[in-house]
Formats: sequence, C-alpha cells, structure tokens
Amino acid sequence: VQLQASGGGLVQAGGSLRLSCAASGSTSSISYMGWSRQAPGKQRESVASISRDGQTNYADSVKGRFTISRDNAKNTVYLQMNTLKSEDTATYYCNGLRLGIKYWGQGTQVTVSS
Repeated sequence: VQLQASGGGLVQAGGSLRLSCAASGSTSSISYMGWSRQAPGKQRESVASISRDGQTNYADSVKGRFTISRDNAKNTVYLQMNTLKSEDTATYYCNGLRLGIKYWGQGTQVTVSS
C-alpha cells in the first residue's frame, strides 16, 4: 500500500485547509484510515481516524474543528481543518490499516501563523 498526501501549506490562524491522502497498490481490505501529526520536538500523535463504514474518532484537541471523511471508491481520505490554531502547526501523516499492518504516507507540512 502506498499513501500519497497533499494539501498542506501556510495559513493564518482561524483559517482552513483540506488535506487529502490517496491510497494505491493493494488497497482492498484497508479498514481504518487516519491522520497523525508531529510537531518539532514532540511525539507523533493521532489526530483522527475513520473506519471503512464511516465511524470516526478525533483527538480532543481537534474535536469540533477538524472533520475526517473517506471516499472508498477513490481510496482517499480527507481531513478538513477549520479554525486553525498555531498549535496545529506540524507535519501531518496519513495512514492506513490493512490486515493488521499500518502503512504511512509521506508527511505534508501545515504551518499556522498567528
């Protein structure tokens, strides 16, 4: 499974960004897909995840501001990020779980200026 993320960039505080991540290769049986992030000097943390049937989970820090969605036909997961804060600045990584193995995409940088 290969995961290709896109959509990062520089945005002012209060603004919005939409990240996308397309899976290719052996995409059948990908159950959960999600996003994690890692800020400089900090550990990687899970941001949001979504099951194949659409059940979602969010980190408390992004609830009400971020929305994860998924298009199974396109093997793509999205992360709509609204009301961005400076503390959301990080490298964002998408991931996919298939048959017990978690695959990671390359990171995409999100920088929120205050």
